[in-house]
Amino acid sequence: MTVKIKLNLLLILFFYGFVFSQNKERTILGQLKEMDSKTTIPYATIVILDGFTKKVVQGTTTDENGIFRITTSKTDFLIQISFMGYKTRFLENFDTSNPLIDLGIILLKENREALDSVELRANISKTQFKLDKKVFNVGKDIASTGMSALEVLNNVPSVNVNIEGDISLRGSSGVQILLDGKPSVLTESGGNALGTITADMIKSIEVITNPSAKYDAEGTAGILNIILKKEEKKGLNGSVSVNTGIPDNHSVGVSMNKRTQKFNLFTQFGGGYKSYPRYNKRINTNKINNSKLESEGTSYRNEVFYNLILGTDYHIDDYNVLTLSGNIAYEIESQPSETNFSAYADDLLESEWIRTEVTEAINPKWQYELNYSKAFKNDEEHTLIFSSLGRFFGKELTSEFSNTPISDANPNQLTDTQYQQADYTFKLDYKNPISEQVELEMGGQYVINEVGNDYQVKNFDREDQEFVVDPTLTNIFDYNQKVLGVYGTVSYENKNWGVKVGTRLENTDLIITNRGSEGRQQYNSLFPSAHTSYKILENFSLQAGYSKRIYRPRLWDLNPFISIRDNYNIRAGNPDLLPEFTDAYELTSIYKIGKANLSTSLYHKYTTDLQESITIFEDNITTTTPFNIGTRRSTGLEVNGKYSPLQWMTINGDLNWNYFNRNGAYLGTNYSFSNKNWSTRVNTKLSFSRDVDMEITGNYRSSNQTLQGERAGYAFLDLGLRKKILMGKAVVNFAVRDVFETRIFENIINNVNRYNYSFGQRGRFISLGFSYGFGKGEAMTYAGKSR
Repeated sequence: MTVKIKLNLLLILFFYGFVFSQNKERTILGQLKEMDSKTTIPYATIVILDGFTKKVVQGTTTDENGIFRITTSKTDFLIQISFMGYKTRFLENFDTSNPLIDLGIILLKENREALDSVELRANISKTQFKLDKKVFNVGKDIASTGMSALEVLNNVPSVNVNIEGDISLRGSSGVQILLDGKPSVLTESGGNALGTITADMIKSIEVITNPSAKYDAEGTAGILNIILKKEEKKGLNGSVSVNTGIPDNHSVGVSMNKRTQKFNLFTQFGGGYKSYPRYNKRINTNKINNSKLESEGTSYRNEVFYNLILGTDYHIDDYNVLTLSGNIAYEIESQPSETNFSAYADDLLESEWIRTEVTEAINPKWQYELNYSKAFKNDEEHTLIFSSLGRFFGKELTSEFSNTPISDANPNQLTDTQYQQADYTFKLDYKNPISEQVELEMGGQYVINEVGNDYQVKNFDREDQEFVVDPTLTNIFDYNQKVLGVYGTVSYENKNWGVKVGTRLENTDLIITNRGSEGRQQYNSLFPSAHTSYKILENFSLQAGYSKRIYRPRLWDLNPFISIRDNYNIRAGNPDLLPEFTDAYELTSIYKIGKANLSTSLYHKYTTDLQESITIFEDNITTTTPFNIGTRRSTGLEVNGKYSPLQWMTINGDLNWNYFNRNGAYLGTNYSFSNKNWSTRVNTKLSFSRDVDMEITGNYRSSNQTLQGERAGYAFLDLGLRKKILMGKAVVNFAVRDVFETRIFENIINNVNRYNYSFGQRGRFISLGFSYGFGKGEAMTYAGKSR
């Protein structure tokens, strides 16, 4: 054999040996422990990086005992080991001649600086500014312990929730509330339903004062999108939480998820009992005949609830995910109350009686959601998402009103309500980052709202000694609305400048049936939007935006027969009510000065066909009904700031000042006027030794002129304490809401014909919560809730 042939054979054998060695699988073993305590570290991230490109080749996580096993065919590679709160380690220079590489025990060292920053992010609510929205991360706010979503919203900059449960954004009503970006039966059926979501379930709240065309055009004041928590950590994770409070606010909740390579199974179940007392006082005075009716008493809304959520994410492959989830809930509701009535004529007492209410209701609820998400191989941000959502809410309610005479009384009454609501939402969203700077979005949404309300009132006939149906207060009201919307947006964004423009077209078809007659509203609406941002300096940016919005009347605005809980103060809807439209403009500056972050927004809104409630007073009965009355121009300034003067102290504050001018008349009465109002909130968070934190929040709302009178201002204070125990696996929270019981509702209407006074107060709420987390090693603070 010649030398040349021998060399060729050697080269061939070397080549095949090299290829074989490259393709040979090697198993790498190891165990992670904490350097100081030598305790194991579960669920840490283990990643194999290519030795030349440093790109990720393979990855895994440690098990509950800190052990990991990973395979690779690479010979030139690095291993990156990372876990939150620890310094990242890189391992290299391995002996790849053996199929098994045993790394033994690997020690990780705590990163104190990182731990401090993580703790700040986890426990302190922070606002993030994006091109067309602000994201308020709820975190672990102490004062929110055991509170509802309504109370959490009341702590969000720009948002105000009064004790009636009415939500306003920068002083304006007409807010669209979404859950996880979609309409919800919880947000359509009044504030009480939204109040059954607990703070522990909320991850963040998106405040969208000037939404782009991508979003549903509903809500002239803007959009509040409540993002619920959803754990996706590998392995078995979960938490158990117990809350108790005064007035009665007791709940137990369990949250768990199990994540594997293909599936993420999640469940949440819980139950509890809540009570919402409210003190009320009213005075209705007729100045023409000098008659007066006074009422005073306390009402309660008590609720026993049970809830189960079960769902799964199925990762078909690296680019396709299918999610299916369901929710079944059941509520048992009671509303006892006792109110003292006194009727006067010429300042002389004519009659007195005590009106007691016994109301019982059962509220079955269910929902489903099917979601398909596809990411394209060219870019993980290149996505197509389809979702189908269905929700049902039923209510069977009966009320018995007994009038016990002291000197005289009106007849007793019975009411019966059969209420059903079904919502269906179908969405398709497509996002394509055409380049690093240009992004295209388009999609559509179809929403169906079907509501039926069968309401009956019976008065006691003293002669026949039986209850007789009152036809003037009895009605079957049906509400069917379909909204089809399509949108398209395009954005350009580089290092210092960005712009996003788009438009949305919506078709609305509303059919209402009232007293057997059918009314219909059909119309098409175009909603353009434009947003831009410019980074002038490293710590100073400007944003500007425009959008057109709509506020469609809801069932409660349209139905003329709602409730006679107090048959001297009635709220009735208007079936002829039209939608209102708003053009919104906004300019925002964002800058950082040393340890302070500050943002200011100058905004202007112009609203047509404005919906305003007018109170009509007749025969000592006050009836409040909404009407379309003229236009409103509103200009305001909002300031949000955060300042950390010390490592253990952070101060957050916001101020909103608003001036408005409205023009309009109804039935010959001029309702034009101008006024201003303002509100402020200051939140101070203090961190002490031994894992103890304290939170103090002060709020003030100025008085406000209304269409016919004036609403009083008020201030209130919240307080919270938190203590971590059991190496951070458990958290104890204590919170007091409205410490001095000064959060009130007080409204006065005073003119030449009448004087109306109404006062309401919820009082002080005290809560104590305990949460224990397992799996990921820290308390997840999920509490049982009703939905």
